[in-house]
This record gives sequence, C-alpha cells and structure tokens, in this order.
Amino acid sequence: MGLGFVDALDPKVRSNMLTELWGSMAFGIFWAVAIQFVPVVLRRMGAEAELIAFYTAQTYLGHVLTSLSLVLMRGRRTKNFAVWCWGIARSTFFVFAIINQVYWVLVAMAIFWVLEAFPSAAYTRMVQSVYPDGVRGKAMSLVRLGMTAAIVVVTPAAGWMLDQWGHQALFPLAALLGILSTYLYSRLDMEDDLFAPQETKSLAAMWATVWRNRNFAIYLVGFTLYGLGALIGIAFYPLVQVDRLQLSYTTLGLLGTVQSVTWLLGFAFWGRMVDQRGGLWVLRANLVISAIVPLAYIFAGNAWGLLPAFAAQGIISAGMDLGVLNTCIKLADKGKVMEFAAVQSTVVGIRGMIGPFIGVWLVYVGVAEWVVFALGALLIALSFWLALQIRTREESTGSQAG
Repeated sequence: MGLGFVDALDPKVRSNMLTELWGSMAFGIFWAVAIQFVPVVLRRMGAEAELIAFYTAQTYLGHVLTSLSLVLMRGRRTKNFAVWCWGIARSTFFVFAIINQVYWVLVAMAIFWVLEAFPSAAYTRMVQSVYPDGVRGKAMSLVRLGMTAAIVVVTPAAGWMLDQWGHQALFPLAALLGILSTYLYSRLDMEDDLFAPQETKSLAAMWATVWRNRNFAIYLVGFTLYGLGALIGIAFYPLVQVDRLQLSYTTLGLLGTVQSVTWLLGFAFWGRMVDQRGGLWVLRANLVISAIVPLAYIFAGNAWGLLPAFAAQGIISAGMDLGVLNTCIKLADKGKVMEFAAVQSTVVGIRGMIGPFIGVWLVYVGVAEWVVFALGALLIALSFWLALQIRTREESTGSQAG
C-alpha cells in the first residue's frame, strides 16, 4: 500500500488518521502485553476447558448488549460515549496487581469485555464520519498497520517478560497504554452531535428493519455460521498449546509474532482490496483462509505445526476487521448504519457466547477434539457458500447493467 495518498487527503482527514494511528499503536502495545495472553494465563492458573470456554464467551458480552447501547446513547455524544466505555474497560487491568485466582480474573475480564465492545456501533459511526468513501479502506488499514507494527515489536518481549516477572507486574503497566489510547481517540476531530432518537423507535422495530434487508439477513446467517465454526474448538486451543505441545510463554510469544507480522501485512493488502473490490470480496476471501486455523490444530505435533494457524489468524484478523465493517456499511439501509451495526454486533455476541460451549459439550459427550476442529472447518465452508449469495448495491447495479 503506497503512502502517497496521505498527502492528497483533506487536512482534517489526515489529522484524524494520524491521531487514530497513535491511539491504535498504544492499544497495540496494550493488546500485545496483556489481552492476547489471558487464555494462557488462565490455563497456567489451572483453568479447565470449561472455564476457558466461559472466558471466551465473556469476550462477547458487550456485543450482545450493543443494541441496548443505541438506547443509552440517545441524548449523548457518540464519541464521548465510546471513549468513556473504553477508558473504564482498560482501567480494569490495574486490578491484576492484586488478583491471582481464576475466578477473580474472570470477573475482571467480564467487566473489561462488556465495556470494551459495548460501543462498537458508535465506533462504526465514528469511522463513517471521519473517513470518506474511496479512502476509508486505505486509511483504516494504515491505522491498523501502526497497531500491528507495535504488536510485532512488543510481543516477543512480552512473552519473555511474562516468563520472568508474571502477569501481575505487566498487566497493570499495560493498562496505562490502554488509557493513553483512549485519550488519543478522544482527540479525533469529528462532528459529534447528540445521538437523537431515530426513526427506529424500539429494539423490535430495529431488528425488523434489518431483517427486511434480504442481503443483510443472509450475511448475518453466514457470519453466524463462520463465528460458530471459529469458536467451537477455541477452548481447546490453549490445551493443545500447553498440554499436548507443552509450549512456553516465550515460544507462544514467537508464534504470536508470526501472527502479528501476517496481521500487519494483511492490513497493507486488505485495505487496498477494500477500496478496489469492496468489503464483501475481502470478507469472502478471509472466510476461505480462516478454515486453516481449526485444521492446523488437528495435525499439529509441535510448535511448527501451529505456525499455519497463527499465520492464518493474523491474516484474517486484518481481513475480517476491514471486511466486516465495510460490508456492514455497504449493506445497511441509507441513514441506518448504526442500527445495522448494532444488530450485527448483537448477533456476533450471541454466537460468541454460545459457540465455545458447543465444542465443550461435544467433547463432554464423547466427541474427539479433532472432530470438533473438523466440524468448525465445515461450518466455515458453509458460511463461505452463503457469502456467495450476497449482493451489495454496486454488484446488483453492475449485474443489471450487464
């Protein structure tokens, strides 16, 4: 991705992009030092698959409540609402200085994930406001590149420092970077008018509006299948890493570095593809790549065997980030991006809270772990087939013209 487009941007857009770039880099360090290691920290404390599944489900609590966030935002400013939620969420990592038990970690992380994801619809509105069509993909990818570059640099050291000093010393330090990131996002120069009541008067009416959009409804079903496929085996990934392969934090840090590098390269590539081919094309491509992750965990016999999974996870972390957000913007009815984003986030949350427990239940009733991983790959394949049935407005117009 060439950087010449930056000089051609409107000064206000360029200033906002640089502000978000610094904010995302601070968040990247926070993520690298703390968030990415939480599942392994839990396993080191003795958490079994059921509790790791419970933690994974917690990461979607805020998404489930996103539709409610639109109600709470009425009469409030979108950016301020998001910034306050993020600031409180990231401050919870200070409590890791005094807790070292599985259940207290789960309580702290529940608070974090509720508030971190709760304003996701507000962030979609912020992105739409700050970056115009035609440059949104490149601008967002550059911002994410900064975040992943920070992760690439910090992750190997973070794994080593966790081995040396433990999470109780590092997680509170990481919280400072999370709060700095929040402050920088508060400096974005955008029209932050009060969020007034929309034509959608109730949550039921909002959902009805979304489901009347056939393409968006198909997209939600397909994205739900993808999420279930990605999540039903996720509670067993740390068990494979710690129990079967006996990987240290340092080794996991190195694998995390590979993931971060492909994440960084993914943003450079997918950002350009969003502007050239659209978010839906990017989404479809990443659905194919995402099947590599559960398949790799079937066959891994050592750390090298997990290399494809970590590399693929980095690629799709970038692609899904850009593809999903831009697909939502393109498929949403005019003037209702926040409503559609809120419903999407709620669906993501529901599937996220259910998916990990499906895998745990299957293993509990006697299904082998490798079968659960294979089922995940099959569900991802079905989601790709559904994604092929979706048509954006541009694709529909092009088809009719042809």
